[in-house]
Formats: sequence, structure tokens, C-alpha cells
Amino acid sequence: MKPIKSLSCFFAVSFFLLFISCADMLMGDEGKYDEDIYLNYKTKTELELPFEDEWYIVAGGKSLELNHHFAPIRHQRYALDIVHVKNRRGNTGDGTKNEDYYCFGKRLNAPGDGKIIAVENAVEDNVPGIKNTKQSLGNYIIIDHLNGEFSFMLHLKKNSIIVAAGDTVERGQQVGLAGNSGYSTGPHLHYHLQTTSSLATGVGLPVQFLNYYANDIFTERGEPVTSQIVRKN
Repeated sequence: MKPIKSLSCFFAVSFFLLFISCADMLMGDEGKYDEDIYLNYKTKTELELPFEDEWYIVAGGKSLELNHHFAPIRHQRYALDIVHVKNRRGNTGDGTKNEDYYCFGKRLNAPGDGKIIAVENAVEDNVPGIKNTKQSLGNYIIIDHLNGEFSFMLHLKKNSIIVAAGDTVERGQQVGLAGNSGYSTGPHLHYHLQTTSSLATGVGLPVQFLNYYANDIFTERGEPVTSQIVRKN
């Protein structure tokens, strides 16, 4: 892999590399019906961006043109893929090591109040460019917000998760570190909200975060979309 010279080049490469899928559930008629119900859904949980500093939205939005998750995967339809950036760059070096990426090892927080209901913490991080097809979620956290909404944080760094099933968490509390585990070819955070704790039965929900900046414009309540640089207020 040649050194990445610009953010635009990095994210063009990243979008291809980070095309992730945790299931192979096609939308079908049932999915279209789900979309009719949930496309304009208003998030119940008070959510904030689950990280510090500036991050870039590699994939996000309510159309297939913006977000590769949108059509194929019912429970991930409104999912976000996000990477940490510094000075509008995503990595240093030649990008062949996880440590080259600013995202790798960065603090991740609970996006909202709730109860931890599932954790995986022992999956090895991948070498950039090589994905783990057998443990697609990698290291993950599932949070029950106790109102019919469930947060999924995927691909965390091995042994970095500091919460356990049964723990109660508050919005902004550290829960782990960003990694490159599971069906992922580069360090990033995958985040989505759904209606149940099960990938088999859950339906993806639009996610509105509170009080953040998108491309330096303050947003009181909004949904990040592809190519935005976002940060907490």
C-alpha cells in the first residue's frame, strides 16, 4: 500500500475497504415496509457522539447513494462507519499497520444511558486489508436503552472494553477503544441503533445525536451523513 497523501484519497480508499456487512439479510418487501415505518423515526434516547475530537463519516445517511448499509441489511439500514481524523487526515505512515491509523485505540463512549446486555472482548484485531469473516462483529458492545432502542458498537480493539454485561452506563462514559476486529479491513467504529437486541429480528433505526458540529456548523439535533467531519459541542 502506497502512502496516503490526502484526506480525499484516504477516504476514497477507506470507503471501499470499510464496506462492512454483519449479515446477509436483503431488504425485500418486508424491508420496504420497515422503511415506510422507520424512515422518519425520531430517536427516543438522548444520544451524543460516542467519541472525542474530530471524526469523519465514511458511511451514513438515508439512501443507498450515501450509505452502503441502507438497502442490503435490515438491522443496519441507518448504520454509520466512522474514523478519527487529525488535520483532515486519517492516518500516518503507509497504512499497513493498525497503529498508523489515528482511529486505532481511540476512546469510545456510551452514546446514551442504558444497560450493557452483551460484550465480546477477545477477538484479534485484523491486519489492515484483511477481514475476519468468521467473527463478523469483532469485539462489540450492545446497550439496551430501556425504551425499545438498542445501540450496537462494533469492531473494537481486543481487550479494550471496560464494561461487562449487566453494567449500567451513562451517556459519555468510556466503554472501550476503537479497533479493527471482525469484518473490517481498517480501524473504524461501526455504530447503529435497532429495535431489538437480535441481529436476526432487529430493524435499523435512524439515529439523531444532540449538540454536535458537522463541518463546523452547530447541530442541535441531527443525523450525520457521509463525508461530514463531526465533533461534540
